[in-house]
Amino acid sequence: QVQLSESGGGSVQAGGSLRLSCEASGRIFELNPMAWYRQAPGKQRELVASMTTDGRTNYADFVRGRFTISRAKNTVYLQMNSLNPEDTAVYYCNANQRWGPVERVYTYEYWGQGTQVTVSS
Repeated sequence: QVQLSESGGGSVQAGGSLRLSCEASGRIFELNPMAWYRQAPGKQRELVASMTTDGRTNYADFVRGRFTISRAKNTVYLQMNSLNPEDTAVYYCNANQRWGPVERVYTYEYWGQGTQVTVSS
């Protein structure tokens, strides 16, 4: 079992910055990738950014150039700059656990409890 603990959410004015953190603990084999998703009221959960263990990143178009994902072993961060009210959402940490031999890899997805980010105009 893996637990994901998020922190860093809060309220900020438009143009401001926040940094989210997510620390994984428990029985960890390989968390690959780790990612941030978000869900705004009345909308589906969507990918914000992800990062593999070898450093490859993927960003949603709506945050490219404003948000930066980084990772230190089993902790993932999301630096959010130039925030706007459309970024208001609950942000969730996500981790894909991988284990097993090369010829038969098992995977399981874990989610954090979410952290609220509110951006006012």
